[in-house]
Amino acid sequence: MGALLWLLIPVLAGLVAALWSSWAMRTRRTGDVAELAGYARFRAAMEKEHAAPVPAAAAVAEGASDPV
Repeated sequence: MGALLWLLIPVLAGLVAALWSSWAMRTRRTGDVAELAGYARFRAAMEKEHAAPVPAAAAVAEGASDPV
């Protein structure tokens, strides 16, 4: 009986490995489309012209308060 229990360990390990490999090789629904769309949004955001930030010394001189 003890020999059967020792044989059960590699058999279970093989089953777990087979399940993991089938899960790892599954067909994924998302591909590069979502990543490319995110990169396109990033590029569009970087290409926008933004107003230059006001230096802190100039903001204090103008009497602007510090937002909380």
